[in-house]
Amino acid sequence: MALLFCNAHAQNSPSTTVSVLDFGPTPFAQKTAQNLRDRLRSTVQFLIADPDLSRSAAKGIGYSGSLNLSVSEARDLGAALATEFYILGDAQTLRRSSSARPVYYETYCSLFVVSARTGRLIMWDRPSFDSDKPSGAEERLARELSGQTIDRTVLAIRRAREDERNERIIVPANSEPVIEEAPDDDAIAEVQGVRLPRPYRRLRPEYPEIAGRADAEGTVDVLVDVGADGEVGKVQVARWAGFGLDEITVATVRQMHFFPAMKNGSPIAMRVLLRYNFRKPPR
Repeated sequence: MALLFCNAHAQNSPSTTVSVLDFGPTPFAQKTAQNLRDRLRSTVQFLIADPDLSRSAAKGIGYSGSLNLSVSEARDLGAALATEFYILGDAQTLRRSSSARPVYYETYCSLFVVSARTGRLIMWDRPSFDSDKPSGAEERLARELSGQTIDRTVLAIRRAREDERNERIIVPANSEPVIEEAPDDDAIAEVQGVRLPRPYRRLRPEYPEIAGRADAEGTVDVLVDVGADGEVGKVQVARWAGFGLDEITVATVRQMHFFPAMKNGSPIAMRVLLRYNFRKPPR
C-alpha cells in the first residue's frame, strides 16, 4: 500500500519517511499522536505518512497495538506502513491516589521508535507528569513531547539511518568463524549428534526501576553467539520490550559463561535463542 505524505515540500525534499500510529483509542491518545506528527512535520526533516492510511495498513496485517514485538514482526509492520521508520505508543491520563495525596492525575506517554528495515527498536521514552487536575498533567506532557522528546527522536533516527547505511556497505570479513544455529530442542539436537550449549549458571536479569514505574511486562528474546570456548560473543535482541528490559537482558547475558556446544565429540560455536519473561513484582 502506497502511503500519501502530508508535507507540502515532499516532492523536492530527501526527508526521511515516518509513520506515527495512534497511541490508543481515547481522544487524548489520538490527540497526543497527532501533536507528535505535527511537531515532527515542522522539523522539515521528515515526511509524515497520512494517519488514516497508516491505520489501515497496520490493521490490514493484524497489528493491535503491542509494544512487545519480535524484529520479524516489526519488519512486517514496517513493510505494511511503507516508511523508513515508525513510531508506536501509548498515552493515558490516570486518576491516582496515595497516602500523601488523596487524589491526583498522572499523564504519561510510552513512545517507541522503530526502524522498518531492520525491525530494531532504536529509541524508547516514557515521560510522565502528575498534577491535581488532568489538564495540568496533560499540558506538561505536551511541552515535553514538543521539546526534549522530539529532539531525542530526531537524533535517534539520524543515527539509525547512518548506522544502517554503514552496515550496508561493510563487507563481512571472511575470517569470521562459522556459527551454527541451534536445533529447536534437545531431541532434534541428539538426532543430529549435537549437544547444545549449557550455562555454568543461569543469571536472571533484574527488573529495572523504570520498568517498575511503568508497570511494564514483556518478553525479551536474544540471539547469543557462544564460541567453541564457551564464551559469549555477539548478542542480538530478537524480541524487544523497551523500558530498560532489553538493555538489562543484554548486559546480563554478556556476564554468562557456557559449556560449549558439542558436535561428534568436538566443541563448536553455536547461536542460541534465550528468552526472558518479565513480570512486574508484587507490591
